[in-house]
Amino acid sequence: MNQPEPQNNSPESRPRTAIITCAVLEIEIGHFAKEHDHVLRIEVLEQGLHNTPDKLRSEAQRLIDQIEGETDAEAIVLGYGLCSRGTEGLKTRRCKLVIARAHDCITHLLGSKERYAEYVKERPGTYWYSPGWNQHCSMPSKERYETTYKSYVEKFGEDNAEYLMEMEQGWFKKYSHATFVELGVQVTEKDKDYTRECADWLGWSFDHQRGDPALLKAMVGGDWDDDRFVVLDPGQTIRITADERVIEAVEES
Repeated sequence: MNQPEPQNNSPESRPRTAIITCAVLEIEIGHFAKEHDHVLRIEVLEQGLHNTPDKLRSEAQRLIDQIEGETDAEAIVLGYGLCSRGTEGLKTRRCKLVIARAHDCITHLLGSKERYAEYVKERPGTYWYSPGWNQHCSMPSKERYETTYKSYVEKFGEDNAEYLMEMEQGWFKKYSHATFVELGVQVTEKDKDYTRECADWLGWSFDHQRGDPALLKAMVGGDWDDDRFVVLDPGQTIRITADERVIEAVEES
């Protein structure tokens, strides 16, 4: 896929930028941000906030307000996608607000929304693993099963624990693939082997995808073309679309 022509992106033209990211992308964003003096600050929110979208929105908005009050940043970049609509409604008072056209963090690692859509079309039932996910989340695995089962036995007794585990693990049946995606940043064979072991235990097939850093590099570097990013002015907010654009900027109502 041909990438869009880069914008004028000389050091002098790059706006002073702060980044708010999920912990899942902290490793990769931190790595690429080292190359850029215009990145003033990186704020990291805990993994899993997409499960409580209102909390994600509240925490991200709190950091946006804090950055605008404490720094001279001209732009705030979100290291998020739509993320269960948790970024919908976010806004700034004076800074540009930048977000990739992505449903979630896997698009950032694969490098484009098109590659993400093509992959999940070919392999429905994919559960994604990555260095950040493996580090910050209890991924589907034998260890997770055993830890949860032990906790249930202690709280509810063995018979109830068996029933609860059967109910809880039912969602695993929706998946058939464990795919490990990485950008070559702080990756070890242990990360890949762990995903393979999880796949074997779950009875899923395993795949290893080398991602594309182009999207994250552009996001951190200030190359915000309209095909890959939405750049909001103060007074605008993020809204989901029902097409391939994923999200759009709208005037705050």
